[in-house]
Amino acid sequence: MRIASLTLALLIVCTAAAQQRVRVGGGGGKAELTKDWPKLTPKPGASESEIVKTLGGYLDSLVQRDLFSGTVLLAREGKPVFFQSYGLANKDWSVPNANDTRYLIGSINKIFTMKALQQLRAEGKIDFSKTIRTYLPDYPNALADKVTIEQLMQHQSGMGDVFGEAFDATPKDRLRTLEDYLKLFADKPLEFEPGARQRYSNAGYVVLGLIIEKVSGTPYHDFVRTRIFAPLGMNDTSFDEVDAVVPRRATGYMRDGRTNVLTRPGRSSSAGGGYSTAADLLKFAEAERKSRGAGLGIAGGAPGMNAGLEVGEQGYTIIVLSNYDSPTAMEVLRNVRTLLGLGGE
Repeated sequence: MRIASLTLALLIVCTAAAQQRVRVGGGGGKAELTKDWPKLTPKPGASESEIVKTLGGYLDSLVQRDLFSGTVLLAREGKPVFFQSYGLANKDWSVPNANDTRYLIGSINKIFTMKALQQLRAEGKIDFSKTIRTYLPDYPNALADKVTIEQLMQHQSGMGDVFGEAFDATPKDRLRTLEDYLKLFADKPLEFEPGARQRYSNAGYVVLGLIIEKVSGTPYHDFVRTRIFAPLGMNDTSFDEVDAVVPRRATGYMRDGRTNVLTRPGRSSSAGGGYSTAADLLKFAEAERKSRGAGLGIAGGAPGMNAGLEVGEQGYTIIVLSNYDSPTAMEVLRNVRTLLGLGGE
């Protein structure tokens, strides 16, 4: 999905004595509301019940001002201590958001692409030091001879974005496969030499999806569903087509009141755009925390949606999903961090 950068360093591994936090994905969207967004302050010594009460009151105040619509899940050691939904999933029919509402999650999908690649590497089917050409011999650009898989994953490839004039001119219902997306950028030159610096690249993650398809012999969406979602019981996480009839799916609303239906591609890609619930994302976050012992920070944003997930200090997991424009979810997440005494970054 289209990401404007609150964070441009989209794959950063930060190591501290007691904690690792892996950040993947963008904060998403414009941040016009950030300056005037209501702020929470930390409450040293507050009990968890007091924190929960403060958080509930804070979210109620946001909803009264129509600043937030979505679901907030705060868990400790994998167990929810706060799980509430606000606003409407569909304003025309007055359908409220609920804890099992499916939201667009934007670039949060990139973490599933990374996980799929890690699985294939563990099976000896892919080498991150190899170039695109190794796995996609027919890739229609000479850059495939110099860009490595690792550089794609870390946004150091020099490839640009999916979005631009070609995307704007393409009827969105024609974007249903990864090959459809490839046509939007395959002829573009590199913006810088691979490895020279880091710049967010949705195009790079589309290519990673194509590599997954080639190496596994399975369509990307099917691979992720069967190898990642199904084993964890993530039954409400999916790559539904935009015109499919899907129960409990939130409609996205942009700041001017319009829905985001005309901005959404026909189907998501390996760069982002799928659907999930807060409960499903908690299942994934817990699996990662237990298997890696590392923190995780990831976000996604596009017109009419914003989402953030963080597994961090003190055993807390914060998940905020919104069917409003950015930075709604990220502002809530930052303020939850502040309330917990974890800082607002």
